[in-house]
Amino acid sequence: MREYGLKGKASERSYVQSLPQYITLCERNYLRALKVMPEEQVGKQRQIKMGSMDFYIVVDDVAKYTTDISIRQKHGLSSHIGEFELAVRLYHDARVAEVVQHNYHQKVKPSYRYPNPNMHHKDEKYQLNAFLADWLIACIENGRVPLNWDVNNGLV
Repeated sequence: MREYGLKGKASERSYVQSLPQYITLCERNYLRALKVMPEEQVGKQRQIKMGSMDFYIVVDDVAKYTTDISIRQKHGLSSHIGEFELAVRLYHDARVAEVVQHNYHQKVKPSYRYPNPNMHHKDEKYQLNAFLADWLIACIENGRVPLNWDVNNGLV
């Protein structure tokens, strides 16, 4: 049974995402991700240090038009805060990047009915990609990449 508000309309409205806003976010994430990615080869990784946290970007798969990367936090701030992982797919032909999975959960759907048993937000996919944007900006502006300098060019 539907509940009706003061104006007699159903209070259950499906979430409608703004496609231009979402595409713009994913285009910007693509450009940011290219700045922090390791060499585009399966298994390559880049460590980024932010404060006391270490993050690793790992290239999981490379195809003709896509690259899949994982962003993993290896050390938490405390034992009460768990590690996280984002699986991100870069679409090179469209020049967009989007979160496809997080924290080992199922694939992220474009939208969810609300309320739902898993407590997903209506716009969870957008929020995850907005989080990715904030994280990438923080990495670019404040992250440090440890350098392994071989001053002897492997001669010693």
